[in-house]
Amino acid sequence: MKKYLCEFIGTAVLVLFGCGSAVFAGGGLGNLGIALAFGLSIVAMAYVIGNISGCHINPAVSLAMLINKKISPKDFAFYVIAQVLGAILGIGILYAIVNCCGLDVNLQGLGANGYGELSANSINLIGAILVEIVLTFVFVYTVLGVTSDESKASIAGIVIGLTLAFVHIMGIPLTGTSVNPARSLAPAIFLGGEALKQVWVFIVSPLIGAALAAVVFKFLNKETIN
Repeated sequence: MKKYLCEFIGTAVLVLFGCGSAVFAGGGLGNLGIALAFGLSIVAMAYVIGNISGCHINPAVSLAMLINKKISPKDFAFYVIAQVLGAILGIGILYAIVNCCGLDVNLQGLGANGYGELSANSINLIGAILVEIVLTFVFVYTVLGVTSDESKASIAGIVIGLTLAFVHIMGIPLTGTSVNPARSLAPAIFLGGEALKQVWVFIVSPLIGAALAAVVFKFLNKETIN
């Protein structure tokens, strides 16, 4: 139960501070600041809950761990439930803060992902799918690599956090960067409309990217996962 609670808390923190930075600090900090907010959230949580749950706080990461037999199907199911609920809590807090500021939630966007009119560069559907698959592949492949080597345990959180930040730098102007189905689902639920219609892309594509990363890692690094 403790590891599921950790995934719940960790995902709530990631979503609140990552999406919160996109809502409140995007204009001042720019894309780099938003990217760092997501990355530093991972760093912070990794050194608090990493030794309990592994600090997945992302269904895509959990799927990769399931494929490579690092977690059981039961843990995967409960991890995903905890992550989605944590993301909803994080966005719920952000939603309340936006309202307390007297701002229009629909205009602020709550850090939702999107393509077409919801994309800063009007990327189309195919482009959004491609971007999310590639970015998630890079992120999850890095997670698998750094967590498979016990000698890197002390720096794993930093490496993973910085990797999340750097994929955000490219992805924010295109899709807003998902690479995390729970992080995408929560704001879409609160916003509804077009964000909710498009959210399937940001659930399916990261899962495809994660599965590809798991398969490639398993093929190329068999000795590290046996």
